[in-house]
Amino acid sequence: MKRTMLMLTLLVLAGALVFAGGRSEAAPDRRIAAMATDVGGLGDQSFNDGAYQGLLLGAPYGFEARVVESNQQTDYIPNLSGLAEDGAEIVFAVGFLMEDAVKEAARMHPDTLFGGIDIGGDDDLPNFQGILYREEQSGYLAGVLAGLMTKEHASAIPRLRPEHNVVGAVLGMLVPPVERFEVGFIQGVKSVNPDATVLSVTVGSFVDQAAGREAALAMIEQGADIVFQAAGLTGLGAIQAADEEGVLAIGVDIDQNHVAPDAVLTSAIKKIPESVEVVLRSVAEGTFQGGTVSYGLAEDATGLAPFHGFDSMIPQEVKDALEAARQGILDGSIEIATSRSQIRHLID
Repeated sequence: MKRTMLMLTLLVLAGALVFAGGRSEAAPDRRIAAMATDVGGLGDQSFNDGAYQGLLLGAPYGFEARVVESNQQTDYIPNLSGLAEDGAEIVFAVGFLMEDAVKEAARMHPDTLFGGIDIGGDDDLPNFQGILYREEQSGYLAGVLAGLMTKEHASAIPRLRPEHNVVGAVLGMLVPPVERFEVGFIQGVKSVNPDATVLSVTVGSFVDQAAGREAALAMIEQGADIVFQAAGLTGLGAIQAADEEGVLAIGVDIDQNHVAPDAVLTSAIKKIPESVEVVLRSVAEGTFQGGTVSYGLAEDATGLAPFHGFDSMIPQEVKDALEAARQGILDGSIEIATSRSQIRHLID
């Protein structure tokens, strides 16, 4: 098995970053907070990078960050177990696809703490905390924005094509977090623009930028002028296509405006770095608990990223509609589906 390891030691007093490869034991006075990536690895500018940013936030609590990148799914258990054996105090698995592996690793290493991004906890695993997000909320707000901008307010941004009234969603794999993003997006679009066409394609991979680009290009050819992506590394290809073709994209997980500032309208985010930091703080304070935590708008953990250069172009009427939708989600007057089976009547 080929494994790639990146070790980052944060020297807080010196303010220096030191990189080293391969396994190594932690210095006696250091605490290790580690993670094994999904196959997308670091550089996906999505959930893997978000979790890594969270590890770095552990520095004030005395943690050094260590990362092992998974090249294939068979790497999951060896990578997670290897980090535990190397002395990590807590090990994170990133992504729904790692659920079985991280729970097996937690059973194998009961004296090591584990965390899982996009993975629910188990009552019989007190050393494992699962972290879930209400992605449908971010997706819904992204859909409201797309639905309003693609038609009624298209004149505000030259990249939009109101004659088509079409938006799209490029998905990586239809795992539950991605499905929640998609379902929320579709419901949000239809809530403000019932006549809009929402195209949706599941590529089948989180690591195929070329396929993401081709999927987005096909949608744009059919008239889509806003392409939402929930596809990890694959989604960067969708953003690239939107930028190349002069339309707009909506990013995912973290603020992806930097990927293509002229094309990324906003991003449907979930605050992975901050939620990882919460876990690390609990470990440092001795209050870590197993089980599942779920984050959403009420915890300021889901929503939309800033509009950046598009902020002045988005009409106040649209911003007011987004705020009304946000408040409706918070007070329960807007109920958002979480699976395709609940919105069959909305799927084109």
